Amino acid sequence: MAFALNTLRVPIIQAPMAGGICTPALVAAVANAGGLGSFGFAYSAPQKISDDLGAAKRLTSGPINANFFVFQDVPAPSIELQQQAIAAIKHLPLAHDLRLTAPEPPFYPDLNTMLEPVWLHRPAVLTFHFGLPHPDILARARLLNIAVGVTATCLAEGLAIEAAGADFVVAQGVEAGGHRGTFQPDSLDEELPTLALVKQLSTSLRIPVVAAGGLMTGGDVALAIHAGASAAQLGTAFLCCDESGASPAHKHFLLTKPTRGTAFTHAFSGRRAQGLRNRFIEAMQGQPHLPFPLQNTLTTPLRQLAVQHDDGEHQSLWAGRGYAQARPMDAQALMKVLEREVAQHVN
Repeated sequence: MAFALNTLRVPIIQAPMAGGICTPALVAAVANAGGLGSFGFAYSAPQKISDDLGAAKRLTSGPINANFFVFQDVPAPSIELQQQAIAAIKHLPLAHDLRLTAPEPPFYPDLNTMLEPVWLHRPAVLTFHFGLPHPDILARARLLNIAVGVTATCLAEGLAIEAAGADFVVAQGVEAGGHRGTFQPDSLDEELPTLALVKQLSTSLRIPVVAAGGLMTGGDVALAIHAGASAAQLGTAFLCCDESGASPAHKHFLLTKPTRGTAFTHAFSGRRAQGLRNRFIEAMQGQPHLPFPLQNTLTTPLRQLAVQHDDGEHQSLWAGRGYAQARPMDAQALMKVLEREVAQHVN
């Protein structure tokens, strides 16, 4: 039988975050503490996916979630746009000496190839961001008793997810850090707050709803459950955990710059995503950029250089709007605190 959200001892999902943040140690610690630990495998190579799933399985018998992006076909951008996008980045002092070239096809990884390790390791949960995977993928997951969840930012997306046969929907409110999960990147975003979206989806759908976006404390989790969620997904809350693979600068900014605030930008990846305001976001405002995920590939050398220099001003410091409440501790300790806070507010 496939995993069910109501079997979690603690109704908390550690959000999938790409870029090495979700280490096997972090994922396993959350699962061992009664929650659902998640990997963000957006751009990962199949061998890395297999290695991480295997490592986490050796550390826990608890449930694990493997998350993937649903990439859409994108045409090659014009030479003019490529030159403009490169020039915008090269204008930044840190990027002056970087050799930047426009990405060449294939522009994104093949989802079917990426999923091969999943069918081998069979994590409890498989989730998708940016839309619905092919029906064959959903059918294979169902055959292997792997529960499937998909992100929705509005009711129309939620209804499509339910109609496709997914087991649950992740309601991503506008407070959430990282990439917006809208099915169409250029469509109008309703920007619904998390609790409002949860209420709308939970009263309209028959499948369970997971609340995601701006949730940092057990009190926040309790509010989400009261609004109709079966569980709550927290990402930013786990960024400063000892086991987190977030860069030192990322953690430092989260803990020491509470007044920076967050902003949405296309400049890092080509898709709208929310992170801490920094010089890169400010400098790139209104500048030309390549479509997703080509812009992500184009900015990779700059972001890697920024990590090497411990420079948080040129990294994608994805974070939700509640980041000022981040607590630096190990993941097991944080889960215990969250569990206690949930009990205090629910009972």
